[in-house]
Amino acid sequence: MKTTKKIMLSESELPKQWYNIMADMPTQPQPMLNPQTRKPLLPQEMEDLFAKGLVEQEFSEKRWHDIPDEVLQLYKNYRPTPLVRAFGLEKALDTPAKIFFKNESISPVGSHKLNSALPQAYFNHIQGITRLTTETGAGQWGSAMSIACKHFGIELEVFMVKQSYEAKPYRKVVMKTYGSKVYASPSNITEYGRKVLAEDPDCRGSLGMAISEAVERAVTQPNTRYTLGSVLNHVLLHQTIIGLEAERQMEMAGEYPDKIIACFGGGSNFSGISFPFLRHKLTGGRSVELIAAEPAACPKLTKGVLEYDFGDSAGMTPLIPMYTLGHDFQPEQIHAAGLRYHGGGRIVSQLKKDGYINSYAIEQLEAFKAGILFAGAEGIIPAPESTHAIAATIREALKAKEAGRADVLLFNLSGHGLLDIPAYEEYL
Repeated sequence: MKTTKKIMLSESELPKQWYNIMADMPTQPQPMLNPQTRKPLLPQEMEDLFAKGLVEQEFSEKRWHDIPDEVLQLYKNYRPTPLVRAFGLEKALDTPAKIFFKNESISPVGSHKLNSALPQAYFNHIQGITRLTTETGAGQWGSAMSIACKHFGIELEVFMVKQSYEAKPYRKVVMKTYGSKVYASPSNITEYGRKVLAEDPDCRGSLGMAISEAVERAVTQPNTRYTLGSVLNHVLLHQTIIGLEAERQMEMAGEYPDKIIACFGGGSNFSGISFPFLRHKLTGGRSVELIAAEPAACPKLTKGVLEYDFGDSAGMTPLIPMYTLGHDFQPEQIHAAGLRYHGGGRIVSQLKKDGYINSYAIEQLEAFKAGILFAGAEGIIPAPESTHAIAATIREALKAKEAGRADVLLFNLSGHGLLDIPAYEEYL
């Protein structure tokens, strides 16, 4: 007998706290290092770059963090998001596996990124910060920060990877509609950008370069701070709203996931859906497999090295212990621009080292093929980033079919692809 296709929570059931997995990790990750002294980074050393409230979350080992009321009210514009049983995809694959996905594409900007953008803007706002800078790959994070800053009356400058700036013009329109200034990175408005362009006038950019420009701009402008859309602990903390909702919804469906799958760039949506379930394994021994689906063009978890590295290309950020391909790595210009980051966060990297996370490197053609199949089966055109999670889910569903197992698979649909139609056009 089929369960309900959509499993919904009421507004009153929206989680009131975020979950910090640092409290339950058997091995704590190594500390970030000050790039000048190479000694463990102190909280006050981050306060010139990030809001104090976010720095407190970054260094916290407390298990639960209350979501501010102002953020909760804004969450209620689109949360809780649906958990969906993918009957159409199951039928298309002729698999006994039960496939569920968390539909984060229904947010006002079409992706999960707003889950962290809103609290980041809020903590800057209550500190009196009037201007923020950030980077964006495909534009989802820049769009999310744009609407979040609009809510709190904060100016925003976005450095968008040049390849995406030109290939995804409507992302720029979204950001500008919310009042943000958007620059193609590398740009001529920062010292680092001018240096890169002097060496390579045709440089197409990278997330590492865009981060360097945004950081430089933040530290050289008055009353300005920087925001990051992935990698850091406080970002992953905010995103756990996804998995905390999914935890309740899977219980309502009478199922528990054997495998949880999400695409992986720096780790935000992956951690968001998986960490609340991983807590059951860490604290109660319950079995669950976590699978990170990353692009073959940028396989930091699959082929990278665990070592201290900079989070940006210029070497301005703290040194982070992470699986990395090198901060000067420039990946191929794939359509899933949000996944083209050279390293993973230190929490995810430690969990990978300790054997709690598996990873797949997905080729772009396999990802788009999966996206087309999903669109036909479920009626949603997924973001190029999300197609990697779908491709990995299809692999697992076919393995279940071959073995005759009714595995329960849960993946995160991190965003829709309605602003990525040129990528689908090229694939078709």
